[in-house]
Amino acid sequence: MFKLKLITALLLACIFAVDTYAQQDPFAASVNVILQNIHSPQFKNAVFNITSYGAIADGKTDSKTAFDKAIDLCSVSGGGEVLVPKGIFYIAGPVVLKSHVNLHFEDGAELIFSGNPKEYLPPVLSLWEGTEVFNYCPLLYAYQCSDIAITGHGIINGSAGKAFATWRPQRSTEQLKLRQMGGHNVPVYQRVFGDGYHLPPDMIQFFGCKNILIDSIIIQDSPYWVIHPVLCNNVTVQNVTINSHNLNNDGCDPESTTNVLVQNCKFDTGDDGIAIKAGRDQDAWRIGQPTENVIVRNSVFTSKANGLCIGSEMSAGVRNVYMYNVYIHHCLSAIYFKSNLDRGGFIENIHVANVQCDTAFSAFIRFENNYSGARGGHYPTTFNNFEIEKVNCNYAGETGIYAVGVDGQPLKNITLSKVNIIKTPRDEVITNTENLIYNGVTVNGRVLAKPTDSPVIQLHTD
Repeated sequence: MFKLKLITALLLACIFAVDTYAQQDPFAASVNVILQNIHSPQFKNAVFNITSYGAIADGKTDSKTAFDKAIDLCSVSGGGEVLVPKGIFYIAGPVVLKSHVNLHFEDGAELIFSGNPKEYLPPVLSLWEGTEVFNYCPLLYAYQCSDIAITGHGIINGSAGKAFATWRPQRSTEQLKLRQMGGHNVPVYQRVFGDGYHLPPDMIQFFGCKNILIDSIIIQDSPYWVIHPVLCNNVTVQNVTINSHNLNNDGCDPESTTNVLVQNCKFDTGDDGIAIKAGRDQDAWRIGQPTENVIVRNSVFTSKANGLCIGSEMSAGVRNVYMYNVYIHHCLSAIYFKSNLDRGGFIENIHVANVQCDTAFSAFIRFENNYSGARGGHYPTTFNNFEIEKVNCNYAGETGIYAVGVDGQPLKNITLSKVNIIKTPRDEVITNTENLIYNGVTVNGRVLAKPTDSPVIQLHTD
């Protein structure tokens, strides 16, 4: 009972913090320009109840055929709502959305996915850590669709703990094989993984889609990245709760995607809360689609890795990002921009404000341009034009501010204003920066008039 009361008190504190910030919009004019290109899809007033096509709410009977029939008929009929009514439904395989379909969950509805990897075959085209591949189908997937949505207060359970979450692809021969295929420009149709391999799929991946809404759902036990729009345009993720702590359970990863709004969300994740990406190395350079015009606001994040993150897969470039009115309970690094010497690309025009972090076990604000790379280091990333203001941290475990560029490619034009870090063992680690400005930066109770170059130390990484 005490534990429950403590969790409730912490959640209320988080919500109060966001509500306090939510009255402020420090980037109103610029954000409003982006919001003109972001709008929720509209659907016909037609309802296709999955129970009408054979779905049974007993939590064990496979309802995949019913989902497929309802989605197909809804789409070919001009669209509408595929309704998941109150009850527990089991599905042995992915839900593949089609254009003009709103998958809507009634209050009390729960969808439980099979934990058997073989039921997510045959492989489909996806992006896995920034590289194109045919892999296990994401649990909720759409390919080149328009006007699609997942809405309602239902629970979506990925059942990943049964198999997918036990796989460990990091630093594996399979991960290396895929990366080498991307680096050597192996044709995508030859990159067939899936059965016999161990690269977990995402929970939700929309590939090459436009006009997307994900609203109010609760997501649990995801196989890998949780919400992953790829090569999309006009994406809204709002009022979403994620409670998933498996390996690499990033909350939301917009990748090579334009016009994105993430707001009023609560993410408790096993990896980054937000990780804005734009592809990996040669694949991203070939595709050439940056991620741009992104708004993240009025949300609460708790993370085993990082809070607000850009990178490290960002080779096509990330620009015009606004992140504000955010409470981060705990994480490794709270505001984190990362790349390595193989990535190329750029991170530019980034604006952060009104962020409150309780505990960052590594660094509060972190710029890192030499994040682990292995292919020679000939393509450093351009970091340029960052504004970070009115951000606070109670405790940073390794250092308050970490800004480390590389020789010949310094971090450029960074302004830190009204930054307060109450306690940290080391004020700052600064090297290879150009025009890094402090304006009201206080660390350990001392005002730092200007950044001071210091020897580089290695920080903890996820």
